Amino acid sequence: MYEGRIVNGMFSNEWGDKVDEFVEFALRHPECVNGGTAIRCPCTLVTCQNKKFLNVEIVKVHLYRNGFVPDYYVWICHGEKQVHQRSSSSVRVSVSEIDQMVSDNMNHTTYHRMVCDATGPEFNSDEEPNAEARNFYDMIRAGDKPVYEGNSKHTELSVAVRMLEIKLQRLYASTATANEMRWHSEHHMEDGKMCQPSDAPDWKHFDGCFPDFSSEVRNVRLGLFADGFQPFGQSGQQFSLWPMVVTPYNLPPDLCMKEEVMFLTVLVPGPTNPKGKIDVFLQPLIAELKSLWGVGVKTYDISKRQNFQMRAALMWTINDFPAYSMMSGWSTAGMLACPHCMENSDAFRLIKSGKQSWFDNHRKFLPMNHPYRRNTKDFILNRKVTKQFPGVRSGDEILQDLNNRGLRKVIDVDAAVVNAAISKTCGWNKRSIFWDFPYWHEHLLRHNLDVMHIEKNVFDNIFNTVFNIPRKTKDTYKSRDELNKYCAHPQFAQNLVTSKYPDVPFVLNKSQKKDVLEWVKKLRFLDGYASNLRRCVDANKLKMFGMKSHDCHVFMQRLLPIALREFLPNRIWESIIEMSLFFKQLTSSSLTDEKFRNLDEQIPVILCNLEKIFPLSFFVSMEHLPVHLAYGARIAGPIHYRWMYPLQRYLRKIKHKIMNKAQVEGSISIGYIMDEAAKFTSFYYKEGDPNLPLKEKWNEVYLNDIVDDDMFEIFKPPGKAICAEGKRYLADNEYTVTHLYVLMNCPEVQPFIE
Repeated sequence: MYEGRIVNGMFSNEWGDKVDEFVEFALRHPECVNGGTAIRCPCTLVTCQNKKFLNVEIVKVHLYRNGFVPDYYVWICHGEKQVHQRSSSSVRVSVSEIDQMVSDNMNHTTYHRMVCDATGPEFNSDEEPNAEARNFYDMIRAGDKPVYEGNSKHTELSVAVRMLEIKLQRLYASTATANEMRWHSEHHMEDGKMCQPSDAPDWKHFDGCFPDFSSEVRNVRLGLFADGFQPFGQSGQQFSLWPMVVTPYNLPPDLCMKEEVMFLTVLVPGPTNPKGKIDVFLQPLIAELKSLWGVGVKTYDISKRQNFQMRAALMWTINDFPAYSMMSGWSTAGMLACPHCMENSDAFRLIKSGKQSWFDNHRKFLPMNHPYRRNTKDFILNRKVTKQFPGVRSGDEILQDLNNRGLRKVIDVDAAVVNAAISKTCGWNKRSIFWDFPYWHEHLLRHNLDVMHIEKNVFDNIFNTVFNIPRKTKDTYKSRDELNKYCAHPQFAQNLVTSKYPDVPFVLNKSQKKDVLEWVKKLRFLDGYASNLRRCVDANKLKMFGMKSHDCHVFMQRLLPIALREFLPNRIWESIIEMSLFFKQLTSSSLTDEKFRNLDEQIPVILCNLEKIFPLSFFVSMEHLPVHLAYGARIAGPIHYRWMYPLQRYLRKIKHKIMNKAQVEGSISIGYIMDEAAKFTSFYYKEGDPNLPLKEKWNEVYLNDIVDDDMFEIFKPPGKAICAEGKRYLADNEYTVTHLYVLMNCPEVQPFIE
């Protein structure tokens, strides 16, 4: 049909008849027509190629001038449902031919195995693949030709596969992931422990609200990461880039949240921060997710040899606290910053410093008979707390509030003026675009409080105050002046004779700081457990600097209890340790509902104990947020599925793709597309699980040809030298440590120990 467009330098009448036939066929399928007269233009122009709708007369002109896009033999964008055999130059692979291809296991190449996984040896006895999957199989025979005559090593397909710049997200197309996508429905909780979001109440509540969605276990549950980063470093040009990354939660814990299943879907261009207008850039993603929820997409499941209508639902967003405001529409600044307390916040502004404080905001979470509720000395003077936190508002209540207030989406007319006026009387600054989802109000948790950043902020405040770091400590002259205006701590008041302030018991002296920092410099960690903290020690200024989020995570949970034990009074040390243990238990890989409830009851007491120690300026909004973290974990499941560490590692990889600093977004996009193509095809290059390729540690060498049976298992991986090689005798303490390590880690020695 696509031949004979030009005859003797002129458009042929036969070509005109073919174009008219095509247009009439498309107009007979109203589901493929936009506005009654517009269809997708299939001409060869880069801007067309079935991408956009044009008036039928313009489509005819384009087809006369440019012809049809190559290989468009099945008009799937214009209503054709069946795959018709056409008298053309296209190559078709019959079912019997595919069976013949997969029958000879001895001659399989990696590319034949890719076809075997896509079709299967029992292809002819199961359901036929859909048109999209079939088109993929049609390329196999042509791609099996050698690159050039006499080359038996590389085929056209093998070369194309390595260079193809296509974004592949079809998790059901490979046997490496198709089976795992049903894991969430096939596994069973052990001893009531939640080890994955599918075990949590939010997931089960959603299943109950939408049984038609949950009945198909292959439907996908998604999480959306959002964060901005500076691609040129802190000292370079100011440039804010915002990637949006989607990840599925259907997978088992060892695959979920891994880089291989994190998909870059939106890249908000710089150089400025989009702030509240980020919804403008999210529109294409939201439209696609709405389509996946309402209609879905026909997908071929290679593990079951079936076509099914795959749908998807967004479970929640994951971002830091400033981005929480951008995504949800609730302002995270000011005295209503807490998105869970909302109007029930008791924050206030301090007299001297003018800063906002969340001091004495946690007694309302305690049981009604708790003695702290009646304490009128250690908290706000002469205040007894009788009210109780009413709980987190439901999605229906929030949606009703938004409707009653008349908030608009940022893409609506006059949204800026209307929302600015409304935001003066409440914490809302816009109507988030996520409310366009018909199911969004049914979620028990829609936006996550990021534990990674909260834990880092809590650690920074504790460490900087205990070490009395200038300009970072919360124990300042102003905080001392206003302390006794709010609560009774006369022992910390200014001496009117000397005009000096007395030392406080929660601050270390100079010699104690030196001891702690010297101890940190001598620490050694297992490979991959933590970074080298010695680089963060400043022995001259007696402080630590440049600590990343994971450094603070390790220090908060593992080192802080030991570092401060000998130097602080027991009452203060125990209060700090309680906070440390809270984060340690909260971030466990699996916990029971009962344990989460216990943490939810403990955290208000821990914060109240800290309020009895530290000044009012210590309690900013980030020190208040831990009171809600256990609730979020109990509702949505383990923390490590909903914090920012996976995205931070992903952003580091994205930064390395920037080869052209003048075109940052383009560099990232091209690099990502190439990675996606290579990632999908790499499933067929290695045996075993391709999603978890073996990554050798920097100081290890894996030898597969060791045949010495007399060698102990512990000595087979010889390691790799980290400095110039040499020989010396071990010192007595080194010999003792080595001897003990062998005894504790060598399986051949265990029978003698027992």
